[in-house]
Amino acid sequence: MKKAGIASQLHRPPTETTTEELLALIERLNRDPAVHGILVQSPLPKHIDEKRVLEAVNPLKDVDAFHPENVGRIVQGRPRFLPCTPHGVQQMLLRNNIEIAGANVVIVGRSDIVGKPMAILLMQRGRAATPP
Repeated sequence: MKKAGIASQLHRPPTETTTEELLALIERLNRDPAVHGILVQSPLPKHIDEKRVLEAVNPLKDVDAFHPENVGRIVQGRPRFLPCTPHGVQQMLLRNNIEIAGANVVIVGRSDIVGKPMAILLMQRGRAATPP
């Protein structure tokens, strides 16, 4: 990460961490001006309220675009951030000159991480989506 000029922090709370403790960590990171992006690695342990955790991340720091505000921006075609895997797939299509406009596309799975955002991006653009 140093070569890319990116400073990163890894927070690995113990398995028994509560939702409230995780929310407190996210709030601290939200307030920290030195933190520009927050990634919540999922799946979270079953006892953690994943929806509350993802909604607690400041939308301006939600680089996975899981916050409802960022999902809405993607649906509107005004993304702040693009989910990594769907964006990577679109870049592969674009860079290999694979035209999908008018094509039948099958997406296996409907996860919030890949399937749903991939479907939205493909429906909207037909080609590689890029942030404005």
